[in-house]
Amino acid sequence: MKTKFGVMLAMAAWLGIGILSAADIGPLPKVEFDAKKAAIGKRLFFDKRLSGDVALSCSSCHDPTKGFADGKPLSDAYPGTEGFRNTPSVINTTFKDAWFHDGRIGTDLNDVTREMITETIWMNMDMRIMQERIKQDPVYIKMFADAGWGEPSNGKVRNAIPEYLKSLTSRNAPFDSGKMSAAAKAGQSIFTGKGGCVKCHNGPLFSDQKLHKLGVPENKEIFQKPLRHVAFIAFTKSMGIDNYMNLRQDPGGAIRNNYKENLGTFMTPSLRELKYTAPYMHNGMLKTLKDVVDFYNKGAGKGSGLKALKLSSKEQSDLVAFLEALSGDPLNGPDHVWSEKIDVNYKPIPDWWKARN
Repeated sequence: MKTKFGVMLAMAAWLGIGILSAADIGPLPKVEFDAKKAAIGKRLFFDKRLSGDVALSCSSCHDPTKGFADGKPLSDAYPGTEGFRNTPSVINTTFKDAWFHDGRIGTDLNDVTREMITETIWMNMDMRIMQERIKQDPVYIKMFADAGWGEPSNGKVRNAIPEYLKSLTSRNAPFDSGKMSAAAKAGQSIFTGKGGCVKCHNGPLFSDQKLHKLGVPENKEIFQKPLRHVAFIAFTKSMGIDNYMNLRQDPGGAIRNNYKENLGTFMTPSLRELKYTAPYMHNGMLKTLKDVVDFYNKGAGKGSGLKALKLSSKEQSDLVAFLEALSGDPLNGPDHVWSEKIDVNYKPIPDWWKARN
């Protein structure tokens, strides 16, 4: 899918085609996954024992009831810190070429899983300890064996969670099912035409998966709230950013290569499942889809290079309707969500341990 679409874009550029059309967006391809390994990944995704102080699970920030995001402008983080970016949804994340708002990992979801589990500001887990915790649970022992994986290991954990993420793909979005409203259809015409949105939001994910500078206003809470600033400093220092103690701007894609050229750039997000994942942008500064459309209609922010769209109120409303039509059925049922209540063999965290936090 990715290779074919990349060839198509290259041909369009060679032919001098400046504006992509409705033909350059489409439904997601079907993804295959191993059900038994995905079941292990699902249980792990909701298991707080994967964090150092059993304080967090992956689902603590990627909540199924909120589109596998968290509904907050800025994310939570490991106790003692707070996050400095908006939590992205992990629905359809298996189709991405690069992950995180800055695109700093462009290999595979195995590496993403490892970073989120081990980084001190996220789940702060030593994977050797995690492996021993998993091996002490007879349910995991059986699940790994039944999946043909033998005994649990940290490497298999890093593969199991991505296998589960393959199951989190959009379902029955009106755009895919052909059941869009008249307003949404009108919005699609604006999206691919006058609005020019399709230039960056293209392909099945509605994302070119590239870095762009939009000039979104900085979220000052990152620099005014000590626990968020601590996490920001720890992250920028570990990424090798110059003068990180005095930095008052999210460096974004600057951590990937040339600092000056990519300062303040961020990956084009997927537009799928937007209905469930407000607020928006890398720092949660835009509260609603109406705010997002208004932001672009005014030409985005400083340094973006984008021109005002000059859409009428109706055109903006239609565009919002189209964006909403890219969201499908909520993935919050038993097929995608694990719970202590349905796992009779799960041994929850003891009350005496919870009392410590």
